[in-house]
Amino acid sequence: MKVFSNLYAQICLVVWLAFVSAGAISQQVMDASTIMEEMDNQQRRVNDGTFTQSRLSTCKFAKKDKKISCIETPRVKLMESVSKQFGQNKKDSKNISILLEPASERGIGMLSFSYDDNNKDSESWLYLSALGKVKRIASGSSDDQEPTAIFGSEFSTEDMGNGKTDEYQYKILQQGLYVGRQVWVIESQPKPARLSKTHYSKILIWVDKERLLPLKMQTYDKRGKPYKRLLFKNIVNVQGHWLARDVTILNLKTLRLSNMKTEKIVLNRQVSDEFISQRTLTDFAFREKGLAALREQVQ
Repeated sequence: MKVFSNLYAQICLVVWLAFVSAGAISQQVMDASTIMEEMDNQQRRVNDGTFTQSRLSTCKFAKKDKKISCIETPRVKLMESVSKQFGQNKKDSKNISILLEPASERGIGMLSFSYDDNNKDSESWLYLSALGKVKRIASGSSDDQEPTAIFGSEFSTEDMGNGKTDEYQYKILQQGLYVGRQVWVIESQPKPARLSKTHYSKILIWVDKERLLPLKMQTYDKRGKPYKRLLFKNIVNVQGHWLARDVTILNLKTLRLSNMKTEKIVLNRQVSDEFISQRTLTDFAFREKGLAALREQVQ
């Protein structure tokens, strides 16, 4: 009878531990999802009615003495961008970017729409000023399509896009110090429906606990190999919102990097839906009138 009692007690203990562990895992997943949802909401607020002027440079890189540097003269482009949130609960995004430099590429523009609806793929259009034509770009939402690169850089529309956080499952892997900041390291894995639309099998995200924005991201390809690494620096508070004014992406396969520095920025401006449209790509006078008004508001 004593043996039976001991065995029964052990079984109860195992069942209780399993229950507690399952609860802890559920709580961890819930916490990670909440963190990612709030981080995504914050990014949407930053992107709503925002005008930026950014310098985008791209080069081949090498690592020497633990430092990464360009091994060729970078290709540098200066661009202006306007973004806006729209749709139900402002979860859909519009963005338009126009090149100012180099002179040979001035006027080339890109228009992108992304949707919170999981059944709608992102849409992108490229305007080539020399040809005077707008070209629809494939969404790059399947394994046999390359994601849309932003002006020939290593940044893609997938890298720069918002959310659809419900298409992923999240887990906090660890927490501690990273570059002097307390962070969570969160693993993001696409759910089956999303997996067919992304080139990444998972992403690790170092999230600043206090400011709720990423400091580093590491993506992995479908074979589980490191693919792209993003580093976020020069974190500043602009009109009550935290954002990174210096973002570097390293493509670990092509050994090319791109850096985007935000030189001018203004948030929460009134931007019409008509401005973030194909008309702005093709109508120089209309575009300049809208951009001139936004430039005057830069602090």
